[in-house]
Amino acid sequence: MSRAVLMSILLEMGFLLSRSEVEELYRELLVYFGIVGALNECQALEYAWKDPYSRREIEEFIKAWLRSRQRRKEVLAGVV
Repeated sequence: MSRAVLMSILLEMGFLLSRSEVEELYRELLVYFGIVGALNECQALEYAWKDPYSRREIEEFIKAWLRSRQRRKEVLAGVV
């Protein structure tokens, strides 16, 4: 999945992230779904997105990642 495709997925889901957050999420998606090092990582994740089961898993991963990131920000804000 190219970063552009990931951006369109995030927008479709109603999320807007910074470039660095998209890059971090992209790398973590590749690792989580075991696609890192695949011959064509982008294409492998795009195919996974087209599969209904995998799509649901990807959506859930993104939501969990965003919740985790939000909690991290809240903890950091409480420390300051």
